[in-house]
Amino acid sequence: MLLPLVLVLALAPPVPAMTVPGAEHQQIAHLADLTTTGTTATGHTDPADWAGLTSARLPVPDPVAGIQVDGYFPDTSRTNTNHGWHDSQFVLRLPDRWNGGLVVTGAPGVREQYANDRAISDWVLSRGYAFASTDKGNTGVQFYRDGRAMEEWNQRFTQLTLAAKSVVRQRYGRAPSRTIATGISNGGYLVRWQLENRPHLYDGGVDWEGTLWTVDGPNPLTFLPPVLRAYPAYLAGDPSAHARMVAAGFPAGTEFLWDYHYRYYWDLTQRIYREEFDPGYDGSLEAGIPFCAPGTAFCDADYSYAGRRRIAGPLVSRIDLTGKVKRPLITVHGTYDVLLPISQDSDVYAAMTPDRLHRYYRVEQGTHVDGLVDAYPDRLRPLAPCHRSAFVALERWLDGLAPPASATLARPDDVQTCPLA
Repeated sequence: MLLPLVLVLALAPPVPAMTVPGAEHQQIAHLADLTTTGTTATGHTDPADWAGLTSARLPVPDPVAGIQVDGYFPDTSRTNTNHGWHDSQFVLRLPDRWNGGLVVTGAPGVREQYANDRAISDWVLSRGYAFASTDKGNTGVQFYRDGRAMEEWNQRFTQLTLAAKSVVRQRYGRAPSRTIATGISNGGYLVRWQLENRPHLYDGGVDWEGTLWTVDGPNPLTFLPPVLRAYPAYLAGDPSAHARMVAAGFPAGTEFLWDYHYRYYWDLTQRIYREEFDPGYDGSLEAGIPFCAPGTAFCDADYSYAGRRRIAGPLVSRIDLTGKVKRPLITVHGTYDVLLPISQDSDVYAAMTPDRLHRYYRVEQGTHVDGLVDAYPDRLRPLAPCHRSAFVALERWLDGLAPPASATLARPDDVQTCPLA
């Protein structure tokens, strides 16, 4: 059991030679500040990678001195060009004052290994954790070219966890006493999959709006095509289109978010993930036709997962979720998420999981990316404070104190806080 954080933080021993097991290349740097304040100045992060994921009001921690290890595992794909390297890049951060724990995460969306630096790394480093993040083995909007790309995501997360545990042992002279998996969106999906399939590697996890993939549905290929059909009709004044949007999972009250998500998320997400699981749907095209009108040949707005399940289902089954988590898991998800609508995602996943190992907090007025809170401060709230409250609740759960019952969390007066009960 971890002692209270203030008692367990201790200065690390002198730096030994460290090797990341399985890495093809690694670079070690001693940094005065491992947080984004310091790494932005020294070039040990990529601010473009985490742009838009956090609210500008998210607190910045004090400097955390320690070691950063950047590198990559052997791979043949080259979508991640950071440092002039190829894919399967990772970053490890090892604070001088260590609390005995390790946090492992994977990039949300199709971003790179630095995507969680502002939202997760800064905060867990300030609490004394070692931190590890992977680019999942492929990145960018053409990630599907890697071939069974999402299967690789899970493999790379496992690979990094094993490697990070070894590096922690080399750095501090002992294995981590606690390993926690956490992540946002696709990173949250990775947490769910790991706790279902590789539970021996972790003590628990915090899932921030993880993507739900199930063979029977729902999954993004079941709810995105209906909204791609309904939204243009809604703009054109079709009186039935609003009801169809709501029926697809996009609730009344979120209309102010719809246009942004149509232009930047819904269409692109549908096409690139459909290309991953059903590349033959659009013939010789690659990832379909952007913003095509329903009725156009090969239009993703007309895609029917049920009708194509014989083709897409076997590939989805290789990465799907069952809900059979074998370690404690806490999920937070916003009710105003209009990329992964909560009724089609975490509401469903919560019903799949055993109550004794899962807590689920529905965050009223939380949306998919906290950067949008700055544009709509009166209508949205950030999820980062709820992720942090959930993380602390998981720590206590692992120490024997069960977290509050699953609940819908009303908007507090101070949205930079997030009481779970």
